[in-house]
Amino acid sequence: MPSLLIRHFRTGDETALRAVFHASVHGLACKHYCAEQLVAWAPLEHDAAQWAQRMQADQPFVAQASDGGAIAGFADLQADGTIDMFFVAPAFAGQGVARALMAHIHAQAVERGINRLHAHVSLTAEPFFAAQGFVVQARQQVERAGVVLHNARMDKALVVGMGGHS
Repeated sequence: MPSLLIRHFRTGDETALRAVFHASVHGLACKHYCAEQLVAWAPLEHDAAQWAQRMQADQPFVAQASDGGAIAGFADLQADGTIDMFFVAPAFAGQGVARALMAHIHAQAVERGINRLHAHVSLTAEPFFAAQGFVVQARQQVERAGVVLHNARMDKALVVGMGGHS
């Protein structure tokens, strides 16, 4: 695994995180979604102000090469235990970045007293989330720009206050 630092979002990260999001959707999710679905999910043209607002609101954790280099991925944890975004740059796929981000989310959840994690997980990410102990609660069809995408609502109960996570 590359030497990574997981840090808090900083103002100015928005453009780089949007690039990771777009590359991740188009470069990794393409195994499970058609071109029309990928464009609806992560269009090239987007509202940069709206994206920046979302990043400010979500306050994601950023996995960055420890030398201050490339951003390898990002993920967030909301107060109710929701993981709203979880994306790894294709160049870093399969190198432990997702595991490092998930471990950070678990540690933060325990620290915050959150006892259950929830996520709307793409078909591409589902095997990873399942390997991390998440269970499918429901199969879903969501609409983006008039196009239907399939995903799963998954969750995981955590053991809080036991000196670790389940």
